[in-house]
Amino acid sequence: MMIPRLAIDNERYKWAALGVTLIGGFMSTLDTSIINVAVPKMMAAFAVGTEDAQWILTAYMLTMGVLQPASGYLCNSFGTRRMYLLSLFIFTVGSLLCSLAWSDSSMIVFRIVQALGGGLILPVGMSIVLQNFSPAERNLAMGIWGICVAVAPAIGPTLGGYLIDEWSWHYIFTINLPIGILGYLLAALTLKESRTAPDLKFDFAGFIFCATGLFCLLLALSKGVDKGWDSFYIISLLYTAFATLTLFVLIELNTDAPLLDLSLFRDWNFMLGNIFSFINYTILLGSLFLIPLFFQNILNYTAMQTGLLLLPAGLISGALMPVAAKVADKIGTKPVVIFASLCAMAGTFPLMYLDLDTSPAYVLFIQLFRGIFVGCSIITVTVLSMSRVPREKISQASAINNTIRQVSGSFGIAVLSTVLQNRQIYHLDTIASHINITSKATVDLLAYGKQLFMRQGSTEALAQQQALVLINGLVKKQMTVFSFDDAFWVLGIFAVFCLLVSLLLKAAPITKTKTD
Repeated sequence: MMIPRLAIDNERYKWAALGVTLIGGFMSTLDTSIINVAVPKMMAAFAVGTEDAQWILTAYMLTMGVLQPASGYLCNSFGTRRMYLLSLFIFTVGSLLCSLAWSDSSMIVFRIVQALGGGLILPVGMSIVLQNFSPAERNLAMGIWGICVAVAPAIGPTLGGYLIDEWSWHYIFTINLPIGILGYLLAALTLKESRTAPDLKFDFAGFIFCATGLFCLLLALSKGVDKGWDSFYIISLLYTAFATLTLFVLIELNTDAPLLDLSLFRDWNFMLGNIFSFINYTILLGSLFLIPLFFQNILNYTAMQTGLLLLPAGLISGALMPVAAKVADKIGTKPVVIFASLCAMAGTFPLMYLDLDTSPAYVLFIQLFRGIFVGCSIITVTVLSMSRVPREKISQASAINNTIRQVSGSFGIAVLSTVLQNRQIYHLDTIASHINITSKATVDLLAYGKQLFMRQGSTEALAQQQALVLINGLVKKQMTVFSFDDAFWVLGIFAVFCLLVSLLLKAAPITKTKTD
């Protein structure tokens, strides 16, 4: 059945299009974080180990990474309206199938189906917004649209924790159904079709090499810590990724109809803007990776408690995006981005001092700076990088931006996981060198623990063993804390790079928004 389209004048249409794409973007982004807290429950439900269960996350990430580079061609060939509706439909159906999954294997297959839609929603939605707003209005429009990027990842753990604790893991998927149906109907009623180029040739060679390269790269980043970075498996993946992506670049530079128009990188702000976005998302997703791990594994917080700790920063990010866009229109984007980069440093380096006595209020306060950083930078930099992109190339520019975002998240988590693993070994050796039978502090601690357990009724021999177990547990917990502190230091270095890149951006002319 054909759904009739509403008659909306051009001035109102662009805001209506922004509103309906915001729904799909929010839902797609939310799904990338809400499922993380459900993995332990799924492991129990499907009776599988951690490695098998991780493929529920990995399959989704790989599918999105492989598909996003083709989003520009799909929009130009078939139209943004058609592709947005198709992607939202597939994502909603995939969510329904995931809620009905009966095994780990079926869940992985259904997550791939879900990702076929989810991987297109963001780049297609961004293309729709950028195509319908003039350059003078893009900061504000993208500031509003960017709320889904900032708020959804922060709400995901909180909402997921609540649904799992109070209901079941199935509900993290079924919650998408009413939103997806509503979003589809509103989009079908509202969106107009963009200009299409049905005769546009598809760059098959470029797609094959790009898809292969990204698949191998993302898989290597995902499995590098588990398999070992020097293992034959990971080295083979990285070599294949390097070789195929190199061939992809050569093909794209020598074809008339490239899958991704790499000539866009000749523009200084487009190149630096995408580098900044890469670092930006590394910091954002790195924080969302480290903080829940620290509070849940070290301080024994629940998933919902950790989610509530992250929520204020996400809400501040979302609230600041339209404000930052307005300010950027008044004073220029570069000063706003420099200020945001300073906030990134203020929101990362202080986390180097986390310990077993760290209060939630301290982390909550520091995370507010991260919220300001995200709210003032993600969309303003994206708009600045797109400011000189021709209208007919916006879909390809959006595909590049979203592909970089996908890779940056995997890269950041891979780097931080490696830091955690290696620094735990280092700190264990360091602490162990000071804890031995000749150390007075060790002898005193052992004697204290022994007396403590003997008072509770343990025999002398048993109390000795319990005291040793207690000391071993304290050492392991302390080495883990130190390794997290080191990982936050690395995250701070990324923030320094953000500042350096922001200083190199060229100031764009200050634009004035049309007033009716």
